[in-house]
Order: sequence, then structure tokens, then C-alpha cells
Amino acid sequence: MSDLVDLRSDTLTQPTPAMRRAMADAPVGDDVYGEDPTVAELQERVADLFGHEAALFTPTGSMANVLAVRSVVAPGQEVLCESSAHIARAELGAHAVYNQVTMRTWTHPRGGVDLDAVQHLYAPDMGPFFVPTAAVAVENTHNFAGGTVTPVEDLQALRAWADEVGCAVHLDGARIWNAHVATGTPLRDYGAVADVMAVCLSKGLGAPIGSLLVGSADAVAERGVAQADGRRHAAGRRARCRRAARPRPPRGAAGDRPRPRPAARRGLRRRPGGGTPTSSCSSTPTPPASWQRRHARAYASRRSGRAPCAWSPTSTSTRPT
Repeated sequence: MSDLVDLRSDTLTQPTPAMRRAMADAPVGDDVYGEDPTVAELQERVADLFGHEAALFTPTGSMANVLAVRSVVAPGQEVLCESSAHIARAELGAHAVYNQVTMRTWTHPRGGVDLDAVQHLYAPDMGPFFVPTAAVAVENTHNFAGGTVTPVEDLQALRAWADEVGCAVHLDGARIWNAHVATGTPLRDYGAVADVMAVCLSKGLGAPIGSLLVGSADAVAERGVAQADGRRHAAGRRARCRRAARPRPPRGAAGDRPRPRPAARRGLRRRPGGGTPTSSCSSTPTPPASWQRRHARAYASRRSGRAPCAWSPTSTSTRPT
């Protein structure tokens, strides 16, 4: 095995031979009609892991997030989230475009829950001229906060308050497996704090594709979700790789932690307020603003054939490579 650890993203994995064999041999059907046995098995398994009624297999994590928010926030309502949350910064405004919802944010240095700020932002339904808060979205682990874990006690406090006011909670759990490994918190405890969740298979589990919306049977079957859920013919080949990748997610997700963690820690020490990484998944601290500007320029000039710049959390260079 190579000593090189690529910390740009935890999505840069390659399918293992076992994954490829599992995908080739997967029993498949037409998922449009709900007849793909492999997809059905995966959905039932993941729903059970988090103590929810149902789950829905989707091609991408952003789609799972959009569908999850759509199931609890109606057009003209709002969702609250932390200012650097993935749904606010990295999903191309899809929640406004497709869900027709607005978004307001609070700021936390580690991407966590600031319950006082949430309560201050919360807007009850005051009639047709005001935008009511329908849901609060939290991310665990938090990508742009360096992979920090939000303590389950903070999530439980948010859940208790949300129940009092009648507000839904969405958990963006793209990397929830790593929060589980880092803290030992049962997956069902995470599931209990959320009305709906999105969990990803291509991050800490290492599968090449796929995420799931997790929630109630009504949320999964809701008409708006059913119209846009990304069902595919013979989708079982995509779903099967998850089983080959990590039959037992908690054990598998821990396997890649020791090697990248020291480098990530060195980078985090140079970033005031940086959080402690949980694993190679999202353990990279937020790149400096100067790098982000250079990356934006490189992205804009890709048509001319220029390569995008790269950045390492342990690099002392200020120039893109």
C-alpha cells in the first residue's frame, strides 16, 4: 500500500475488487417500480440502523439533502442552519431553486449547534406575510469545520426544543459513520434526534457512489420526493457496492483513521479555533482564503487547459501546485 495519503477529499476512493464483484453479481430489478431487491435490502438495512421507518437510495448526497429538506419544509418556509453548512455553501442553491425555501444561518466556530442563536432566529407562523421556520438543519460531522463532531447532547437539546415549538430537525449525516466511530454514540441515538436524515456511502464507507434519505415512511413516500428521487433501472449494482465496502460500517469506517490523522492535526494547530478531526473523512481544515481565491481563478480558467491548484493542510507554500 502506498504511503501517500490524499487528504483533498474522502471521496477520492477507488472501488475494491470485492466491490466490483459485488456490483457485477448483484440481483437487480427496476427500481422505478420498486422491484430492485438489492436496493430494497439496502434501504431497509439503513433505515433500521438509525431506527427510522424507511430510507430512499439516491445517486448523490446533495440529492438526499434536497429531498430531506423538501419533505419537512414547504415552499415559502425557511430552514435554519450553521453558516458554513454544506446545504448552504456547497449545493449550488438547490434548496432555493428546487425546494423554493429560504435559509437563515447562525455562526459557530466549530460548525456546531448554538441553541441560543437558533431560538433567536426561530420564526413561528405569524400569517401569510411572514416566513415561518419549518426546520433546523445540522451537519455531523461538519465538513467545512474540519470534520468536527457535534456532541449528541447538543443534538438532543435541539431536539427537545424543536419538539416544544413544533419544528422539524434535519441531520446532514453524510459523514455520520465517522461521528459514530469517533464517539461510540449509537447510530440510533443520532437517528432519534432527526425527523429526516441524509447519509452518504461514498465518504467514510468508501463506496464509489450513493446516499440515502432516511425518515418516516410518509417522508420517503411524499409525492414531491417520489417525483424526484432519482430512481434508476437496475440500480442494485450501485447499491450492492455498499455491502461489499463495509458490511459493518462502525468497524470499517475506523480503519483509515491512524494514517492521515497526524498530518491533519498539524494543519489544525495552525488554524485558530480549528476542531479536532475524527478521521480521514473531512479531517482537512478549511483552506485559507488566499487558496480559495486562487482556486476560484483556476476554476474559471479551466477552459484554457490550466490545472486547478492543490493545497495541503501541512504545506507551508503559498503558491498553488
